[in-house]
Amino acid sequence: MFPPQSAVPLKPIPGSYGLPFFGAIKDRLDYFYNQGKDEFFSSRVEKYQSTVIKTNMPPGPFIAQNPKVIAVLDAISFPILFDTSKIEKFNVLDGTYLPSLSFTGGYRVCAYLDPSEPNHTSLKSFFMSVLASKHKDFVPLFRTCLSQMFIDIEDEMGSKRTANFNDSSDAMSFNFVFRLFCEKDPSETKLGSEGPAIVDKWVGLQLAPLATIGFPKFLKHFEDLLMHTFPIPFFLVRSDYNKLYDAFYASSSSVLDKAESFGIDRDEACHNLVFVAGFNAYGGMKAWFPTLIKWVGKAGEKLHSQLANEIRTVVKEEGGVTFQALEKMTLTKSVVFEALRIEPGVPFQYGKAKEDIVINSHDAAYEIKKGEMIFGYQPFATKDPKIFDNPEEFVGHRFVGEGENLLKYVYWSNGRETEDPTVGNKQCPGKDLVVLLSRLLVVELFLRYDTFTVETAVLPFGSSVTLTSLIKATST
Repeated sequence: MFPPQSAVPLKPIPGSYGLPFFGAIKDRLDYFYNQGKDEFFSSRVEKYQSTVIKTNMPPGPFIAQNPKVIAVLDAISFPILFDTSKIEKFNVLDGTYLPSLSFTGGYRVCAYLDPSEPNHTSLKSFFMSVLASKHKDFVPLFRTCLSQMFIDIEDEMGSKRTANFNDSSDAMSFNFVFRLFCEKDPSETKLGSEGPAIVDKWVGLQLAPLATIGFPKFLKHFEDLLMHTFPIPFFLVRSDYNKLYDAFYASSSSVLDKAESFGIDRDEACHNLVFVAGFNAYGGMKAWFPTLIKWVGKAGEKLHSQLANEIRTVVKEEGGVTFQALEKMTLTKSVVFEALRIEPGVPFQYGKAKEDIVINSHDAAYEIKKGEMIFGYQPFATKDPKIFDNPEEFVGHRFVGEGENLLKYVYWSNGRETEDPTVGNKQCPGKDLVVLLSRLLVVELFLRYDTFTVETAVLPFGSSVTLTSLIKATST
């Protein structure tokens, strides 16, 4: 039975799933090749005059058993996905399909669990405890890793006149994550310098059904068959994953000891640790840090000057880069939140209705039946023109002063920016750490340099960023 109607009119959900099997194939080809993600959704919003629609989501046949979703594409309807009293999060991390559990040691890791499952409470409590115990290491360790990254970038700029930010950022990010959890440099393990490449391959095979790799258009059907039609087998990365697992198992004994105090078996804890460190943390940084630098770089010299002035002034007043100093950098904080708003690192959210529910958009209410899959395309929610002025424009000061009231519409962490992760929700346990590291990246950048320019390109996940100029700081 559906709940009582809301103040806005109740309407049937528009859209179409098309013919069985063929409708899903057509939508998949439109999504990846004929239209692209944004046009796929915007054309349907325009056609049906609704931001809540029925459609199919990739990968569809034969990887996903049921590709049908109800898409929520505005800032008001999207947060239903955060309400774990109404939405089930069982095996929906990657949407309508679940990669082989061989990729995670045979375990359903924490990211695949619904908060109602007892193991979710144990695992998320464990990771939140680990992060809390590492709190004092965040700033000094990340600054150390950033220092090496900037040395590498300057060396490349010196020899080539440009620098690939992604490569240096990837190496820095993996180094930071491994050292944070394992308290040693990955080069001291059997991984050597292979860590980023191994994780890239392991994550890439799991997410391949959600991506394209840029084959020429005349090969689109071949690529579609190769990547979106049949599950990618684990054996292609088995030896690499075992090397990754062994490195973490051998180097994170204190973390695994803590897991046992939460009643978690060491083997299960280590597979979860590899997933959190590799898929969530490093994988997130791999996509997110270049995105942040892209938007800051494209914002231009005026914003760069304002950021440099704020950062250098506060650091001088506070006597260094401290938590207190970072909190006083209002423009820097706003710039990070604006980048998270305009291009969130994880654009998709999924969940199944636990019961018959009614959801609201700005101007209508819609009934969703128990068991139906709800899909949110976050960039449309966080660029909702009824919430944000000039939503497609990067506005560095958007969240300064009264603008802070808009933070409740920033959803990148699988929750509102104004809310906190708990064992009872699916919000990212590292939410505050991601914001902290993003601010530190901007701070260290403008302590060293006055301005910089970039060239960018689209990758299957995130952006490729090439630094084309880097002007060293002329004042402190």
